[in-house]
Amino acid sequence: MKNWLLAISLGLSLYSQAQQKYSLQQCVTIALQNNLQLQQSQLQIQNNQNILDQSKWQRYPTLNFSGGQGLQSGRNIDPFTNQFVEQTVNFSNFNLSTGVNLFNGYQQKNTIKQNQYNLQASQKELESSRNTLILNVATNYLSVLNNQEQLEFARRQLETTRLQLERTEKLVKAGSLPEINLYDIQSQLANDELSIVNAQNNIELSKLALKQLMNLYGSEVIEVEPINLPLPSTSAPYDATLEQVYNAAIKYLPDMEAANLRIESAKTGIDIAKGAKLPSLSLGGGLSSSFSSAAPRQRFVGDGGASQVRDIPSTTQYITYGGVTLPVIVRTTVPSGAIQSFGYFDQLGFNRNASLSLSLRVPIFNGYQVRYRIAGAQIQQKNAEFQSQIVRNQVRQTIEQAYYNMLNAAKRYEATARQVGTLELSFKAAEARLNAGALNAADYNIAKNNVDRARASLIQAKYDYIFRTKILDFYQSKPLSLE
Repeated sequence: MKNWLLAISLGLSLYSQAQQKYSLQQCVTIALQNNLQLQQSQLQIQNNQNILDQSKWQRYPTLNFSGGQGLQSGRNIDPFTNQFVEQTVNFSNFNLSTGVNLFNGYQQKNTIKQNQYNLQASQKELESSRNTLILNVATNYLSVLNNQEQLEFARRQLETTRLQLERTEKLVKAGSLPEINLYDIQSQLANDELSIVNAQNNIELSKLALKQLMNLYGSEVIEVEPINLPLPSTSAPYDATLEQVYNAAIKYLPDMEAANLRIESAKTGIDIAKGAKLPSLSLGGGLSSSFSSAAPRQRFVGDGGASQVRDIPSTTQYITYGGVTLPVIVRTTVPSGAIQSFGYFDQLGFNRNASLSLSLRVPIFNGYQVRYRIAGAQIQQKNAEFQSQIVRNQVRQTIEQAYYNMLNAAKRYEATARQVGTLELSFKAAEARLNAGALNAADYNIAKNNVDRARASLIQAKYDYIFRTKILDFYQSKPLSLE
């Protein structure tokens, strides 16, 4: 039972996949979502945005804090007396610093400007890649439709040949036609069956190309929705002249906008390099303090009152009288105050110091580094200008080629349509003569093959003309539509 349920579920899944049809818009949406190159371009845009944001934040002051804790043994310096002491010293230090660039030859301002150009250029390049992908999807979508129409045409021709085969068999049995005619019709039937196989293969190949653009597995079953394509108008092949198409392309194509933005970025790079020749001015400040265990733990703190005269026994001078050693009494003037403890945070507050600095840097000679940076930036500008001209030339040449291809496709469609009309009349006459026994099957097959090839060529010419017009629409930034 489980196996049966699994088989039924798999069959329903395959049936639903086989019935699923994709519109052109759905194919475009899936291709845009799954294209890895576009995703890489989006990451590059995010990176350029980060670079731009970072350059903007560099205009603001910096603020940094540092601290340290250490232990020293042996011969050290008492930070309060600046005398050497022989003891283990435990020390701490803290520092809070800030700084801001007041002027640096407008380098920071121009860096922000250049990063903005780079971000906009990368966005336009992504837009160009998206447009190219959309055009490729539309091209392969049209190819699938073309091959499907060729398959339908081949099936109709096969059905026509089968009907003719039935009539020929009756005429041969009746003795109205020789048996060789039957063999010729059977040969034509085999050719029509081969045409169907070839058309089916072409459909699968065109679908495979479409699925690869959509980044789908080749084994996935897809169907495309048919589109009622309008018949080409041979009286007015296109509604714009070659010059109008080119002017619109130069104005609206993201390729040209990206190339122009790269030129502006290179020009700004020259300004950045020139800014290094100018003086720079910066403002800095700091707040620091420290602690040392070598400092005394207590200290005398005066209160500002009147001094007092006191007799204090000396700790260094003594006198011996009658075998008794007594300290010398020293009369000392003692300021008013008290002995207070001097702890960790008291010492940090006592050792606190602040600083404020204004720094001026004037470049005089630095090994011609600025000169060569300016020269390198000017080369980058020339390169960007050449690249812009290359893009412009490529656009012009591609549009010229596409426009003349469109005109030729329109002429080919018109000529093929006339040919089909003439060959259809000839084929009808041949068919009537064959049925009347006045024409052999070989001549009939020649007439049929001629009209079949002409009809197939007409289908191909129709899609070729429509494709050429869509390319010209693409260069004018018109919305993609096959209606």
